[in-house]
Amino acid sequence: MNTQSNQRGLLKLRFFFIISLVIVLIFVVAYFFYSLVPLTEGAPSVKFQIIKGESLKEIATHLMEKSLIKSAFIFEFYALLSGRAQKFQPGIYDLSAAMSIPQIVNTLVNGGKDEVILTIVEGATLKDIDEFLSDHQVIEKNSLINFPLDRLSNTYPFLVNVEIKSLEGFLMPDTYHFKMYSSAADVLEKILNNFYNKAWPLLANKTDWYRLLILASYLEREVPKFEDRQIVAGIILKRFSHQMPLQIDATVSYAKCNGRLKTCPSPLVDKKDLEISSVYNTYKNLGWTPTPIANPSVNAIRAALTPKASPYWYYLSSKTGETIFSKNLDGHNLNKAKYL
Repeated sequence: MNTQSNQRGLLKLRFFFIISLVIVLIFVVAYFFYSLVPLTEGAPSVKFQIIKGESLKEIATHLMEKSLIKSAFIFEFYALLSGRAQKFQPGIYDLSAAMSIPQIVNTLVNGGKDEVILTIVEGATLKDIDEFLSDHQVIEKNSLINFPLDRLSNTYPFLVNVEIKSLEGFLMPDTYHFKMYSSAADVLEKILNNFYNKAWPLLANKTDWYRLLILASYLEREVPKFEDRQIVAGIILKRFSHQMPLQIDATVSYAKCNGRLKTCPSPLVDKKDLEISSVYNTYKNLGWTPTPIANPSVNAIRAALTPKASPYWYYLSSKTGETIFSKNLDGHNLNKAKYL
C-alpha cells in the first residue's frame, strides 16, 4: 500500500515537474521571440558604429545603449545560434528600433559605410587633428604626428626644405571624405593635395613663405575678422622689424598645452604662463616660433600676405571676441582694465 502511494507521489511530482518545465520553456521561447521582434514600430534610423576589434558583447551593449534592441543577451544568443557572431563588419550603419534582431544581425554582417565625412576646423593643431581622426577610426593614433616627412619631400615642394620638421600648418582646414582605417599616407595625400591646390599658389612665389605661414597661424588663433587680421599682421611685422618680442598669447597657449589645444584643461593664458620656458613663448624669445602653432585657413593666409599699416602697437580680444587696438602700452593697459 505504501509502495503504491509512493509511486503515485512520484508520478505526481514528475507530472508537476514536467508541467513546470514546459511552462518555463514556453515563457523562455515566448521571451526569445518577443525579444527578436522590433522594439517599436516607425522608429527613426540612427547612426551605429562598429569599431574594428569590438567584441560581440560590446556590440550588444552598444545596441542596448542606443535603444535599438530589447535584450543584449538575446541578441548575442541569436548571433551565436545563427553562426554570424564572428562575421560583423566594422563600419557605420543606419539602424532603427523598428528593425528586428534578425534584420539588425543581417545588416551588421553585410557591412556598413566605410567612409566618414569630417571637418578639420580652422586653427586646429597637428595633435588635435591626429586625435580627432583617430577617434573617428580613420587613422591609428599618433600616425600623423610621427609620419616621416622625408617620405613626402619629393611629392610636395613646400616640404623640400630640410629645416621644416613638422606638418603643423600644412593640414588644410576643410571638410573631407575619409575611408575608415586608412593609412596615414593616404590621409595626408588628401589633406596635403588640398593645401597644395588652395594655399600653396598664394605662398609659392614668396621667399619668406614659411614665416608668412607661421604668421597666418598666429592670426588664425588670435583674431576672427579678416580686416582685423590684416591690422594685427602689420603690428606683428612692425614689432619684429623693431626687434621687439612678438608677445602672442596663442604661442604661449601652444607651449602650455604642448600643442594639444582641444583637450587642454586650461588653454587660456594667465600672467604666470608668460614665464614658461619654451621656444614657443614669444614673450621671452625674440622672433618667430620654430613652426606654425596651428593649421590656418586661406583667409588667415591672405591676411598674412596683405598686412595693413596702422598707428597701433598693441591689441587684445575682448570678452565678446572684438579686437581692441592701442597705440601705446598705457592705452593697452587701460583697454585691458576696461575689456578683460
